[in-house]
Amino acid sequence: MSSSRDAMLHRIRHAVANGVRQSQHPTESAAYEVHDQLDAPQRIAQFAHRVEEYKAWVGECDTSAVARMIAQRLAVHGHRTLVLPHDFVQMWRPEGYELIEDDHLPAAHIAASDGVISTCALGIAQTGTIVLDGGVGQGRRMLTLLPDYHCCVVPASLVVGTVPEAFARLESVIGDRRAPMTFISGPSATSDIELNRVEGVHGPRTLEVIIVRDA
Repeated sequence: MSSSRDAMLHRIRHAVANGVRQSQHPTESAAYEVHDQLDAPQRIAQFAHRVEEYKAWVGECDTSAVARMIAQRLAVHGHRTLVLPHDFVQMWRPEGYELIEDDHLPAAHIAASDGVISTCALGIAQTGTIVLDGGVGQGRRMLTLLPDYHCCVVPASLVVGTVPEAFARLESVIGDRRAPMTFISGPSATSDIELNRVEGVHGPRTLEVIIVRDA
């Protein structure tokens, strides 16, 4: 047992020191698909399909109809009080609702709201993942994790094909800003010890995504 442990630790130290990932299959190709082969409409359709597979609602509209679509979705759930980042796009704010800008709101106030509205940094078509990096219209990480409902507006221009492409786009965020990032693949869900699905434990129980078509 000791010799096996020592051998394994030696391999790990060697790999870390040399920056090399040793494959168990030396002949295996290390090539990864960096870009997809889809055009823009196909990529958006794939993104929407993947998001829906996670049991999230997805809608699509022009930029002039975003506020109206958000209002329609809030009416479906009976939500009235929403928090949102202070720099969320003005023309996308629905009328007739209590919209509270996050100006260092206490965590308890955010959690007690009906939900949150935000934009995003990227959408990944391959996995149906939404990426938040705290940029314009996204707010603090806390803002999109505490409320039970999250409506995320995703401009079509921000949807990329693959995960490697997403990380390439986020390079400045990772290297320069060192901002915390949140990767959202559907509503929060986990399983208990008996594999029963439990939603809303680590984030919003309900996720709704509005894709904004390019002008």
